[in-house]
Parts: sequence; C-alpha cells; structure tokens
Amino acid sequence: MIPFRNSLPYDIQMNEVYASECPFCGQSHIRLPLKPSEIEQLRGGGIMKRPIVFPCCHTRLQLVDADGDYLLADRPLRS
Repeated sequence: MIPFRNSLPYDIQMNEVYASECPFCGQSHIRLPLKPSEIEQLRGGGIMKRPIVFPCCHTRLQLVDADGDYLLADRPLRS
C-alpha cells in the first residue's frame, strides 16, 4: 500500500487530466500530460509505471498506481 503522502489529487475535465496544484512549484490547475485511458491502465495494473513531467516546473515524477481521485507516485509529494 502506498502512503497518502505519495498521492496527488486529480480531476478529468473535457477529456484532459488536471492536478489542482503542482506539488513542486505550487502553481494551480496544472494540465498533466496524461490521457484518461492511461489512468485506467494504471488503475488496472496494465502499466507498471508511467513517468510524467510537470509542464510548469519540468519536474519528473513516476506514477505507479491510480484510483478514482488520486494518482500515486513512487516518492512523497506532501509533508
């Protein structure tokens, strides 16, 4: 089980995936380079890991799982 501090809340709007805030630079309403179908693949275990790069600060993050509300990373995103 991945700790809650490794989670990032997300929302899907108009077939785009958004994070409410970047955990690294603090910018709000970030469009993530993910498709809703990729989240479904993460959730189902089809993809083992999925790297993403935040467009605001260019920080790289490995996603390892997802659920209906959160993306789960391999490292802490919250204190």
